[in-house]
Amino acid sequence: MQDASDRAVRSHGVLPYRSDIDGLRAIAVLAVVLYHFGVPGLEGGFVGVDIFFVISGFLIGGILWREYDATGRIRLGHFYLRRFRRLAPAFFAIVLVTTALSWALLLPFEFRELGKQIIAATVYLSNVLFFGQAGYFDTASDEKVLLHTWSLAVEEQFYIFLPLFILLLSRNRRALLAALAGCWLASLIACVWLTAPYQSATFYLFPFRAWELLSGVLLAIWGHETGRLWRGHAALSVAGLALVAGSILLIPAGPLFPGLMALCPVLGAVLLLANGRGQNPVNRMLSARGAVWFGKISYSLYLWHWPVLVLSLYLRGAYAGLWEAALWMALTVALAWLSWRYVETPVRRARVPGAVIFAGTVSASAATLALGAWLYVNDGLPARFGPEARIHIAASGDFLQDWSRCRTPSEGPLMGIEICPIGPEGEPEVLVWGDSHVRAMKEGLDLAAHEAGRPGLIIWRAGCPPLFGVRKVESTATLAQDTACTDANLQIAESVQHLPSLETVLLIGRWSYYASGTGVGLDAENTIAVHPLDAPTRRDMRQSDVIAEAARATVARLRDTVGEVVVLRQPPEIAQYDSRIAAREAAHEGWPLARQPVTEPSIARSALAQRTDPAEAPWRAMADEGALRWIDPWPRICDAEACHALHGDTGYYFDNNHLTNSAALTLRDLFAPVFAGDGGTGS
Repeated sequence: MQDASDRAVRSHGVLPYRSDIDGLRAIAVLAVVLYHFGVPGLEGGFVGVDIFFVISGFLIGGILWREYDATGRIRLGHFYLRRFRRLAPAFFAIVLVTTALSWALLLPFEFRELGKQIIAATVYLSNVLFFGQAGYFDTASDEKVLLHTWSLAVEEQFYIFLPLFILLLSRNRRALLAALAGCWLASLIACVWLTAPYQSATFYLFPFRAWELLSGVLLAIWGHETGRLWRGHAALSVAGLALVAGSILLIPAGPLFPGLMALCPVLGAVLLLANGRGQNPVNRMLSARGAVWFGKISYSLYLWHWPVLVLSLYLRGAYAGLWEAALWMALTVALAWLSWRYVETPVRRARVPGAVIFAGTVSASAATLALGAWLYVNDGLPARFGPEARIHIAASGDFLQDWSRCRTPSEGPLMGIEICPIGPEGEPEVLVWGDSHVRAMKEGLDLAAHEAGRPGLIIWRAGCPPLFGVRKVESTATLAQDTACTDANLQIAESVQHLPSLETVLLIGRWSYYASGTGVGLDAENTIAVHPLDAPTRRDMRQSDVIAEAARATVARLRDTVGEVVVLRQPPEIAQYDSRIAAREAAHEGWPLARQPVTEPSIARSALAQRTDPAEAPWRAMADEGALRWIDPWPRICDAEACHALHGDTGYYFDNNHLTNSAALTLRDLFAPVFAGDGGTGS
């Protein structure tokens, strides 16, 4: 009986080879690779991943269903050994090579993050890791070396879900089919319904992507149950190709994907798979030698393309043109072929006992977990670089603060606004209100409050001017974030009069940004438009005038309701400085392909006046009138000629306008009069 069962598994558990599927794999992987390398015209190249999901569901679902249909069971051990043999060797090879290259290239903070990524990818949870990594100062997506493994994690979670789900309901065939269809429908509805409010979740997490994989599974089951030969009218293949091509060319990246838009590439892939054996021009194209070749190396090509892209851009800064991108893509294809030829294929064809495959996979997994943990625990091995780079490296990691005391009240005047107590416990006597510059100064503010023994409260929102009567539209913010800024400022205006313990309000902001409407130097592409809240902006009204009027109105209202108003002069912008870029330039100095240096750690004071004077004019005028107290950090950051990001062996700047924790702690004595409440000048 056992021999007969095994023969049934062997005869039914493996699907016949279809060259058209390799051709469809080629379309999917090339769409992703070309899109990521910036080839113009492929707005939706990322949908190649969705096509891969359908293919995986079709193949794995077909294998499992044929075995279940033939024997009434699924051999889990056999199934997972096949997955290990197919997927593990290339994955572990790329982790090893990527880690070695990253050791030479990545800064410690980024190398430590790679350790986390290695751990998450090894245990099939990298999609969960990247879903959770979002924030104002989060590492950009094109600096996460293993970001692409999120889709592999989704597939691996599917490999766990599907066979166990079939086994759970294996005694009732109809119930199993109904449950699979129900899961498909529930996942699709959740994906469509929740993409707008929770796009990151629907993009990364398996429950919202399961319907794409199950589309392939249900297609495979339908084909097996009906004895389908996978031949249909040529028009269906043409329609499938049109849907796939249209998706690759036209679907925009952004907050509406996956949602309804993901139906297009999924339906296109389903139509192509359902008609892949038909004799028509589409299938002849998919089965062409070149398409099949790319399909065979597609797994390795997908694995290699992202680390090559990330590490080359990390070293180069930007490509010199499309021709350079083409050279890096050619390298990617060469590496993929080598990986397929000398890693994937030998292991897949080797006559090695299952116990050896299992032991090898467990051992390699343990090694990669240990490697990731070692990188993380040792902070990315900072001793790899010399002292010229270390000062910038230290500054690039010197921006994380302890926000554990923060909370969002569910009642009271500040209901719904995140508030962060500083100093000793007690009713707040000082309110620190501002933008991300408050975040940058938090550690210094907190220690100054503790040293003075005076409780305070921080309210901050990135890119949101701490002013009454204005609304803003910012290039780096969503409409919801812009609206939240306006709503929060309106609420604060009404709330301060209901906080009787408040005696002082300290305003901190990037005043030159709001007055000019643009960033400067390395962040010059950032823009912000500030308008009066209750009236249209006059044509003859400069943005600096809007800010000046709002500043006077804000100070007047705060003086009426709280009493003392203090304003921090914005620390000078070191236009061409960014600690992360400067650290890379120093670390990669002498490398033949390294980017040309663009950072400068100092700026002449004369170069600052044109930008700072209009921004500071209203505040200085009110300070001269005695309406507010003006705190000036410039004498501690600048000398008579220039302002400096580096002071001795300490980096004072994280980027060109945010201070580091070290700077905030060093400058905290500037705030001592604020928390002491002694009426000093502070300047």
